[in-house]
Amino acid sequence: MMKLHGIPNCDTVKKARSWLNEHGQAHDFHDFKKQGVDAAQLVGWIAKLGWEPLVNKQGTTWRKLDPARQAQVVDAASAIALMLEQPSVIKRPVLEHGDQLTVGFKPDQYARLFAT
Repeated sequence: MMKLHGIPNCDTVKKARSWLNEHGQAHDFHDFKKQGVDAAQLVGWIAKLGWEPLVNKQGTTWRKLDPARQAQVVDAASAIALMLEQPSVIKRPVLEHGDQLTVGFKPDQYARLFAT
């Protein structure tokens, strides 16, 4: 079963969940706020995508960080440390579908993903 990771009150996550439901795509939802995030999972995601796409530098959580803390995020290890400390900094949603992994939500991206 595919899994959607995010925060339930995030507008982008809401849109992704609605899209999946409207298109009959059953999925589990993992709430970063309540269930946290696993370091091994982050390592796996980074192996597929790199760390940069996972750190949401446009979001409120990142912007609220002290500039010195932001400057410390320079590689996978430092990104993982931040994402474990502040799961809200992870770009949302993260969708695990088979061996595919996507970050963010765009209807056309999801349509292509499920057309195959």
